[in-house]
Amino acid sequence: MAASKPVEAAVVAATAPGSGSGVGSGAAPGTGGLPRWQLALAVGAPLLLGAGAVYLWSRQRRRREAGGRGDASGLKRHSERKTPEGRASPAPGSGHPEGPGAPLEMNSLDRAQAAKNKGNKYFKAGKYEQAIQCYTEAIGLCPTEKNVDLSTFYQNRAAAFEQLQKWKEVAQDCTKAVELNPKYVKALFRRAKAHEKLDNKKECLEDVTAVCILEGFQNQQSMLLADKVLKLLGKEKAKEKYKNREPLMPSPQFIKSYFSSFTDDIISQPMLKGEKSDEDKDKEGEALEVKENSGYLKAKQYMEEENYDKIISECSKEVDAQGKYMAEALLLRATFYLLIGNATAAKPDLDKVISLKDANVKLRANALIKRGSMYMQQQQPLLSTQDFNMAADIDPQNADVYHHRGQLKILLDQVEEAVADFDECIRLRPESALAQAQKCFALYRQAYTGNNSSQIQAAMKGFEEVIKKFPRCAEGYALYAQALTDQQQFGKADEMYDKCIDLEPDNATTYVHKGLLQLQWKQDLDRGLELISKAIEIDNKCDFAYETMGTIEVQRGNMEKAIDMFNKAINLAKSEMEMAHLYSLCDAAHAQTEVAKKYGLKPPTL
Repeated sequence: MAASKPVEAAVVAATAPGSGSGVGSGAAPGTGGLPRWQLALAVGAPLLLGAGAVYLWSRQRRRREAGGRGDASGLKRHSERKTPEGRASPAPGSGHPEGPGAPLEMNSLDRAQAAKNKGNKYFKAGKYEQAIQCYTEAIGLCPTEKNVDLSTFYQNRAAAFEQLQKWKEVAQDCTKAVELNPKYVKALFRRAKAHEKLDNKKECLEDVTAVCILEGFQNQQSMLLADKVLKLLGKEKAKEKYKNREPLMPSPQFIKSYFSSFTDDIISQPMLKGEKSDEDKDKEGEALEVKENSGYLKAKQYMEEENYDKIISECSKEVDAQGKYMAEALLLRATFYLLIGNATAAKPDLDKVISLKDANVKLRANALIKRGSMYMQQQQPLLSTQDFNMAADIDPQNADVYHHRGQLKILLDQVEEAVADFDECIRLRPESALAQAQKCFALYRQAYTGNNSSQIQAAMKGFEEVIKKFPRCAEGYALYAQALTDQQQFGKADEMYDKCIDLEPDNATTYVHKGLLQLQWKQDLDRGLELISKAIEIDNKCDFAYETMGTIEVQRGNMEKAIDMFNKAINLAKSEMEMAHLYSLCDAAHAQTEVAKKYGLKPPTL
């Protein structure tokens, strides 16, 4: 069975601002382009990763009812739940009592049922006020021990209040119904919708989570509401958190991976001989001292020493002094602002570089690439496209422009245009293994999405040619491993990840993906968690590892640990959009915890 696709992809930029070396919808930071759209975790259990609804439903039911697919096409389309009903779903132990007292009780209940039936006729005629009166009469007549019937009357009255958009009354009546019949799906879902209208997002999420579990995640209507409210909660919390977050420098491996995705980036090139003192040219292996009293050159020296925390302050000295390298300093400072997740500070620097008509064209093009990628992270694709197009206009021979615009086009599902950009990058820089691997991935994703078997085989052959031509390109093996996993060629995918690790032993996210493969392939939970723990050991700033660990813990039913992992990932998130996604995951876990406490409801676990 092929790995299931999530209902909605989390569209996030690939590494840091600038999309780094990743391609695909939501490649995890530092993954070398492995896409989060394929992170439908582990044993084939589909997840709503895009919205953060970390729900698991049984493989057997999915195979039987959804044809083995985990996306929305396999969900049962239940009808809209707007009309009142005759009886509620029976609860254990319910039913009419027998014995000497039964006839009197039945008379009372019969009168209540008659009032309810009259209310239903008014409801269907659109006379909601009269319907409410009848349901109120039914509630007054119904024997108090008839929990199920009484819950039905409250739920029906709530339905009439809903038509009048009296949301507070809807919530109150549904609460009564749920108190009488705790697993009453109609009442829970109607209350969830009322909470949504009343802007009670947390309460709405808890109710709709209970509904999703009770329905076995087979109703699209309730799942879409969960998706919607999780997104709203995530955005709300991320906006506040991101505004007050402490900037955090990523790991050295992440930074080096980011800069390696640029070949025409002046600021990331090693210091030129003319920038070093004569004395230092003769001191191989010793720390360099710059010849000039330049903040920018000092910052470059710190880059070579991987002393990244001092770079922004040194660049600021160059900018404040309006020194010889002011344009370079502005661009380098903006780049590190982006790397620590401070897009607000980065934008004025990028704007200034772009506006400097007498600056080196490659500096301006690089600033446009980075600003365009920043816009994409902020979900402003039109502005992003404009910047990439402007970069191509002012520096048409710059391979980086086409490489990064190709990644943008993949995120926008414009695969043919992405391939054309990768082709142009390859024409300008034939030795670009990265562009060739990503072109193969673009073609593969197009074929996979379109379920075109001949094109899939052609793309797989393309991967083989890339890794044969560029055996030192870890990206080629990583992307090929992803495609092999899709095709259930797990053993070969595992070999490709091993080659990645051999080439880049400090790339934490490769261990994460290899760990996920163990879960999907062998259902080996211990080995999977061991590899993901190894990723955290290698890079304790790898938010993708914490996020994945949290998602697995949700599926194991360890909500407290899952929430802890998600919170760690939130503190490491580099963009507000990524933070919103992580908050959605965390809120979904919180909701499941509350539902378990209130109703004893838990989804199946691994």
